[in-house]
Amino acid sequence: MSDPSHARAAAPVLDVWCDLQCPDCRDALDDLRALRARYGDRLELRLRHFPLEKNKHSFAAAQAAEEALEQGSGWEYVEAVLGRVEELGRKGEAFLVEAARELGLDAEEFDTALIDGRHILIVDADQAEGKAIGVSGTPTYVIGGERLDGGKSQDGLRARIEEITDRLLAGQE
Repeated sequence: MSDPSHARAAAPVLDVWCDLQCPDCRDALDDLRALRARYGDRLELRLRHFPLEKNKHSFAAAQAAEEALEQGSGWEYVEAVLGRVEELGRKGEAFLVEAARELGLDAEEFDTALIDGRHILIVDADQAEGKAIGVSGTPTYVIGGERLDGGKSQDGLRARIEEITDRLLAGQE
């Protein structure tokens, strides 16, 4: 039996609505890395899929990211794909499998997952939830009930996220 008065409060959650073929999302990677470095496990970063229609490989990329998560390398894979959005645009699904192979993941399983669509419902659910809360572009962040749109400019967003995170963490003490 545990004493609930000593239970650690859940970490604040930063939902990152992302299109893995989006150059603006790639540009946001530095901010996400900085947030992870600053807060560690005191802030839960959660990738949420919001593939945009204009990016023809983004829906497949979202499914591939879910497969990478299932294989234990979600964020590592996301960073690898976002770091090479132009290559994804040129090569499509072949690049997604190649990136998995480069990270030592089961590339054949990635290929099968993209064919059988086992992760489509997760991507669809994220996209529907995003639309329901007003996400219209990427990246969009949601933390502490506040939506921050980063598609036009990342300027000042990390500072605002840190301000909200610090306030939420202070409220836990």
